Amino acid sequence: MEIAAERYRRGLAPLIIATGGVNRHNQIIEGRVFRDLLVERGVPAGVIRVEDQSANTWENVERALPFLREALAAGLAVTAVTKWYHRRAVHVLKTVAPEIGPFHAIGWDPVYSGEVITRHNWPDVPAARRRVVREWDEVTRRVGDGSFATAERSGGVWR
Repeated sequence: MEIAAERYRRGLAPLIIATGGVNRHNQIIEGRVFRDLLVERGVPAGVIRVEDQSANTWENVERALPFLREALAAGLAVTAVTKWYHRRAVHVLKTVAPEIGPFHAIGWDPVYSGEVITRHNWPDVPAARRRVVREWDEVTRRVGDGSFATAERSGGVWR
């Protein structure tokens, strides 16, 4: 939420889409909690769109399509904010919303087993290593079998 709130304050995120249904680990409704955290950080509720029914990344994008289309119709650039290793978000955006065109992705460092997981320390934390390797394998497999669209980064954007 810090990334999205900061981008809003800098005038880079005039519309924010908060996604996520019930979290299977802690039972919070992610989209609603994210909205509340954004409002606490000074983002007006009127610029936040909430998708609160999804159970996975695919559904996050699929159920947020009306909001994504609203942003695109307004001529806004799209930026996905997700865990730094969560490449599936990029591929799902390209698969579910091919009209998206070039877009940005910003990663944040998650916390596993009480430790901040970065691009540098993930191999040393078993819970992180398992997640990162599983993500790499899954995305590689799904791009290979065609169930995820390919996405390449060039010129600072995903295409």
